[in-house]
Amino acid sequence: MKKYKYIIIVAGIISMMPSCSDSFLERAPIVNISDANYWTSENDLMIYCNNFYNSYALLPSWMDWNAGPYSADGSNGSDTQVFVNYNRRMNGENTLPSSGGGWSSGDWGTLRNINYFMDHYPLVAAAAEKVNPYVGEALFFRALFYFNRVRTFGDVPWIETVVGVESELLTASRTPRSQVVDNILADLDKAISYLSPRAGGSYTGRITKEVALALQARIALYEGTWEKYHAQKNTAFKVSGSDGTKFIQKAAEAAGALIALAETNGYPALDNVGVENGYWSLFNQYDYSSSKEVMFWRRYSKSDGVMNHFANYLGHRGGGHGVTKGLVDSYLCTDGKPITVSPLYQGDKSLKSLVANRDPRLNQTIMVDDGEHTLWTDNYLLYTVPLINEGADNNTSTGFHQYKGLVPLYNDWYGTWSSYNGAIYFRYAEVLLIYAEAKAELGTITQGDIDKTVNALRKRVGMDNGLLDIGNIITDPNWDFAGLSPVLQEIRRERKVEFACEGYRTDDIFRWAAADELIRGKRPLGAYVKQWENYPGASAQFLEAVPKLPVNDEGYWDPYKNFTVLDNGYQFNLGRDYLSPIPTDQIVLNPNLTQNPGW
Repeated sequence: MKKYKYIIIVAGIISMMPSCSDSFLERAPIVNISDANYWTSENDLMIYCNNFYNSYALLPSWMDWNAGPYSADGSNGSDTQVFVNYNRRMNGENTLPSSGGGWSSGDWGTLRNINYFMDHYPLVAAAAEKVNPYVGEALFFRALFYFNRVRTFGDVPWIETVVGVESELLTASRTPRSQVVDNILADLDKAISYLSPRAGGSYTGRITKEVALALQARIALYEGTWEKYHAQKNTAFKVSGSDGTKFIQKAAEAAGALIALAETNGYPALDNVGVENGYWSLFNQYDYSSSKEVMFWRRYSKSDGVMNHFANYLGHRGGGHGVTKGLVDSYLCTDGKPITVSPLYQGDKSLKSLVANRDPRLNQTIMVDDGEHTLWTDNYLLYTVPLINEGADNNTSTGFHQYKGLVPLYNDWYGTWSSYNGAIYFRYAEVLLIYAEAKAELGTITQGDIDKTVNALRKRVGMDNGLLDIGNIITDPNWDFAGLSPVLQEIRRERKVEFACEGYRTDDIFRWAAADELIRGKRPLGAYVKQWENYPGASAQFLEAVPKLPVNDEGYWDPYKNFTVLDNGYQFNLGRDYLSPIPTDQIVLNPNLTQNPGW
């Protein structure tokens, strides 16, 4: 069985889809093609690459029940969104698997298919300008594959060719993560040079230069800050001899290059600037083809029966998830001051007072009983109170019922619990905040940098009186991080708010080595519960359920109060749980593999 350690030997399974459509993002492979009749034209390369877009190992499908991009922070474990059941990893309860665990043969099959392409594309006798775009796509997906591996395991074997059954690579040791990321970024340098910009062209669903730059900036910032903060805190996960600076510089360069491209071509750009509820509407579109902000996304199709469930299950029923008080408290008031010091803050004893005079993104992220938040527009049902008296997965878990990501169309989901709003993989706002964070980490950020990044996002939602002035940052006694500069505190706040419930938060906690500050010893809280006692017009079942909700001494919803294992908060293992373990069978098969710290 040793030959299956890293890869699987599979036939070339190819999706034959038209190049002018992005519909291949939701279709399954349908045709087997042998090498004897393949590798003759650039069309063969395009058909082979189509298969990468369909790989759920590379791009999540978000088609499962109770799963989606707007619940990932709760499912993965974070301080900003929680599920009805606590996250076992965050409580230090993960165990060492004997097999599987993300390292099985099937988990490496995608890499084998990518490398198969890289080994064979030179057989195509076509001009370089015809071939290179597909090579760029393959390099992009290899980079994405390895980034997912590094985030999960840290050091992983670097393999860039198809491995034969007698190859020494089958017993290779793990390549240090810093070297793996060097290789990833080199792949992306080539991909960026091979791919064309979309600029003002139509959306095809294929990877463009802009998307490759965005991925490079994301990976470089992740690795750079991982190495910096794990070194500063002297964790078991630090990278010997590296403080991450070169990667942070690369993140600034990649994000800066994309910003420069945007300034020249007008693409990408932020959507819905100055539009009422424009932030909320960014996350419930069925078609992002005309979006300037959403650079790459997954389409769902009612006619093809390809659907997701996250928008309606999470939005209409609660989905067992809820935003936390820790997230809600991070939103600034409209004067740009934190709630700890702003005279505009009206308290949190009701949802309406909570969102008053606050960053408009708060009111567009959670439901408020203000007569304006609708659950269904085509059946006109207004939000009044959170679901708390149904099955656990139907309820909200904190009282902060999520509005972000909701599609309020009753007729689309009724009877199927399905929706067809697109899933976003890359949007321009991330690039702006990568640039701001990287420049601040390097100590070179200017007010001009802030104005075209953080302040551009605030202006989008009408926060013109609450812009960030890096020469006059007000100290917030409730900043999340100890010993961090004020400008980095505010950039991290902006990232927390802008990307709320989008699946970034767990990665951010890990790369900042911040589980000691944000997770361990803490138990997330929800809304103030007494606001729903005797709520006018509420059902008898709801009013009966309110006094039974778990609350802390101050009256805030305490979703994990009744879990005795969390009596003292999460028990995240700081010396172990930042990375997943290598399954024991793989170490037996290959004694050159080493185990991750703490396992």
